[in-house]
Amino acid sequence: MINAINQSVKLAIKQDATHRFWFWQASFWLFLSTVSFLTLTLWYSQVTLANVVHTILQAILGLFFSVILYRIFDRIWDKSVIYRLSVVMFMVFIFAFIWTIFRMQALAWLTPADQVWGEFGGWFFASIFIFLCWTGLFHGIRYYELLQSEHEIMLGAEAATRKEHIKRIEAQSVARDAKLKMLRYQLNPHFLCNTLNAINSLIEIEESEKAQAMTVQLSQFLRHSLDNDPDTKITLKDEIAALNLYLEIEKTRFADRLQLNFHVDEHAQKALVPSLLLQPIIENSMKHAISKNEKGGIIELRAGINQGRLIIEISDTGAGNVQRKPLDLKNETGVGLANTDQRLSVLYDNDYQINTMRRAEGGRSTCINMPFELSDEK
Repeated sequence: MINAINQSVKLAIKQDATHRFWFWQASFWLFLSTVSFLTLTLWYSQVTLANVVHTILQAILGLFFSVILYRIFDRIWDKSVIYRLSVVMFMVFIFAFIWTIFRMQALAWLTPADQVWGEFGGWFFASIFIFLCWTGLFHGIRYYELLQSEHEIMLGAEAATRKEHIKRIEAQSVARDAKLKMLRYQLNPHFLCNTLNAINSLIEIEESEKAQAMTVQLSQFLRHSLDNDPDTKITLKDEIAALNLYLEIEKTRFADRLQLNFHVDEHAQKALVPSLLLQPIIENSMKHAISKNEKGGIIELRAGINQGRLIIEISDTGAGNVQRKPLDLKNETGVGLANTDQRLSVLYDNDYQINTMRRAEGGRSTCINMPFELSDEK
């Protein structure tokens, strides 16, 4: 119970400036009265009611005068240092002089002391010293409160800055996720349109079994697409498994015209890549190479680790003999390669490369150079 009361008092003193002021005032004059009683009244064996009353009375007068000094010092706080110092010293001498007269006169009234006024110099010196101590305490507390206030303001500003920084990071994360989802949703309709057209063609030529098989394959691929967020990274092994879901659909369309040749290092299979990273590139090859060649063609995929980087190369045989030169992804007719480039840019900033080249023997080759991030999966 007593501890709870003490905690409440400390909290009130800390939070309320008025309570804090009277706490220090009462503490100062109570301490002075105690020291005066022990070193003068008790030491000289003058423990009488008159002397005790005089000790209490001079403390009350001193507290009253110090309140007036507090008001004066508070009003001149914003003045220059020289002006404040001059006023402080002048007021200390004035109030010390007045307090000395009051407490000496009170002693003369309360005790039979006859020659008390002959010791005025000593009393006045002690009064000056006491009020200088009170003045030092006042300025010490005031500067301490100012430092505490500045510290709290700095902490508040730092907290506000940190909160704003967190909000900015969260906003960037939301924008990043929205951009990745937008890019993913651009890919699905593009692929879906081609597949539905193929299913429609199979129905028109009464290939119902193939149309049914392609519908099931499409459902499996779309389910995989929905189950993985666009910013989720999966192992290259799982990415190729998802790619095979797409290729099963294309095999139904092209049958023997489509040949696949995959070479993936065992260590590279555990590398993390963005989900559905390869499908747009393969789809681009299907559109510009396999579908335009009566004999179909070959799609090759090679992946390996080189100097701590994951290198993935996808190439097709194509049908032309265009001179080998870089392609501008922005000028591609489809959205696949451009979206792949944008997804890698969002996820890896500038720490990646994607280059598409036309091969001299025909077809094109796309090479992705990206950070090698190893999956925890054993």
